[in-house]
Amino acid sequence: MYTIFDRNKQRLHRHKRIRAKISGTSTCPRICLYRSNKFIYASIIDDSQHKTLCSSSSAKLNLEYTSNVEAAKAVGKDLASKALALNIKNVVFDRSGYTYHGQVKALAEACREGGLVF
Repeated sequence: MYTIFDRNKQRLHRHKRIRAKISGTSTCPRICLYRSNKFIYASIIDDSQHKTLCSSSSAKLNLEYTSNVEAAKAVGKDLASKALALNIKNVVFDRSGYTYHGQVKALAEACREGGLVF
């Protein structure tokens, strides 16, 4: 059985491996996400210019519950609307080493429903 520190260490190792293959450009930026115990954060990053184009988090959205699937859906919809306002449609999804399940899946599907293509 793994402790939380071992699991996070494994996640960071997966994240490094994924980041070696995925990078965002100005035509197709990268959606990066981070889950903490209290909140979920997502941002759209242009790696070629080293700039964050837009971001959203459950902390800023003033939700009743900030760390569940519904919060992830709200963050995904908010991020998609901000991206479309900046004329960003095509993105690359970086799950940051998290399994594509639960909050991560809900955020990705909400971004897709909001009009982003990845």
